[in-house]
Amino acid sequence: MRISKLVLILMVFVLGTGAVFAQGERPASPRGEASTQIGGKWIVVDYGRPILRGRRGVFSAAEDYGKKLYAGAPVWRLGANKSTRINTDVDLMFGDKKLPAGEYSMFAELGQSGWTLIFSNHKAKNSGREEGDGIWGSYNYDSAKDVIRVPLKAEMLQNSIDQFTIVFMDVTESGGVLGIAWDNVMGVTAFTVGAK
Repeated sequence: MRISKLVLILMVFVLGTGAVFAQGERPASPRGEASTQIGGKWIVVDYGRPILRGRRGVFSAAEDYGKKLYAGAPVWRLGANKSTRINTDVDLMFGDKKLPAGEYSMFAELGQSGWTLIFSNHKAKNSGREEGDGIWGSYNYDSAKDVIRVPLKAEMLQNSIDQFTIVFMDVTESGGVLGIAWDNVMGVTAFTVGAK
């Protein structure tokens, strides 16, 4: 059966406008993923990626350092919207602190002298209206669910990172560096794989 040229043109037009319409509906803070593979084992971080949109100094200064990013919660959700999640197929060592293989929520406490990265047993909700166990973002965060806390060295950057970014750097078969960057600041911590 032959499709007329007119029907074909209409289909292309409808599909084309649908693609443009879908692009216009991008979330303000799209989801992102940082991942690496070491020795055949995956380490994956899923997180919301807010954009500066012209803002500068999102971390603020002095006694207000980082407080805007908490947005009324007790800690920063490391991004936006749904809680940041890490899933690791292998045990990770941050100094002498062990994060067993598994899935965790990630948060941070922010200070001018350094940051604290928190790995937690909190489950994540997909929205603030979702029922059941877990939290959305870092609202209702409870430190009793912390698995480990790791210091992050906060470094000033020469350039401004427009979209919040989590990245694995200097990865080798024995470990690497986890970086968390936004605006003109990056928090970094080294890790190794396997138990000690």
